[in-house]
Amino acid sequence: MANKVHIKKEDTVLVLSGKDKGKKGKVLSVNPSTNQVIVEGVNMATKHKKPRSNYQQGGIIHQEAPVDSSNLMLVCDKCGKPTKVAKTILENGEKARTCKKCDEIIEIVINKKDV
Repeated sequence: MANKVHIKKEDTVLVLSGKDKGKKGKVLSVNPSTNQVIVEGVNMATKHKKPRSNYQQGGIIHQEAPVDSSNLMLVCDKCGKPTKVAKTILENGEKARTCKKCDEIIEIVINKKDV
């Protein structure tokens, strides 16, 4: 069974520790099995790439490396502050991710079993 990660793809997050502390970025991908997240513009790594065919260009490529999810905190779209995520149940029975600072709904969660 995969681990639960409090961050999802397309969320805006703030880096809490490391060389990129204080940077904000959008989540590109999440890997729950290793608890790692790739964030746009954060933890940039240099990779030397060889051309594999006549048409492909080689060289030095800068790309994002994974960051542990414990070093990230979700940024609320409404209030713009870094916050923890609360999971609440709405009146109609739907589950939602809400901001603990302003109590606004971040996202309505759709169960995969219901679809």
